[in-house]
Amino acid sequence: MNQKDILLLQSMPAASPSYGRPPCRFINREYFTISYESDPDSIRQAVPEPLQPDGSNIVLYEWIKMPDSSGLGSYEESGIVIPCTFKGEPCNFTAQMYLNNGPAILGGREIWGFPKKWGHPSLKVEETETLTGTLYYNNTLVAMGTMPFKYNVLDNNAVAKTIGKTQINLKLIPDVDGKPKIVQLAAYNLEEVTVKGAWSGPARLSLIPHVNAPVADLPVKSCIEGKHFIADLTLPYARVLHDYLM
Repeated sequence: MNQKDILLLQSMPAASPSYGRPPCRFINREYFTISYESDPDSIRQAVPEPLQPDGSNIVLYEWIKMPDSSGLGSYEESGIVIPCTFKGEPCNFTAQMYLNNGPAILGGREIWGFPKKWGHPSLKVEETETLTGTLYYNNTLVAMGTMPFKYNVLDNNAVAKTIGKTQINLKLIPDVDGKPKIVQLAAYNLEEVTVKGAWSGPARLSLIPHVNAPVADLPVKSCIEGKHFIADLTLPYARVLHDYLM
């Protein structure tokens, strides 16, 4: 390969790139999100400056099922999102993510800086009536959430605006000598959002301490609400919001 050929490569390995080129289109992407009150000191510890927690002490725990994702395949994921502000503007910071798909882990980390690790999340309806999300890490249950299936109908347009909110990741990539090469806040907004159905209801969430999947480091004080929605959407490339090395 000459230099021109090398610069045209999408990703490692050169012989067989691990993921396709964005933007990525998601069809029938299914969310189950539980909002809960947590400890403000723990929230502050998890949020990198110059982001600021929004002061609500609310954390979002989510499961997402992605059966049809262009360039990435079919997979599920689970993790923690913290409502924040950046220069006074509302945004969401993604603190932890666990999923069962290699291309999505590699592409998510290398392009957008998603904090992705391998895990085994699952989202399904149990016994016809209970929407149930679980996350296993190293064969150990670390998270479980439940909500009545399709309990209260939500306005699709209002949910679409929520999905379009600015999302932010802390992107960390070392150089070959182990020193920081990329240290950024990377921001993106999901596009072409079409919500096909949305519901809310009471919810319960259990988080179990685990050293390698520390979801319980943001403890549950009280559950506020569950939301369940299905949408088609597009994940575009990200933009640099803040560069810690500049």
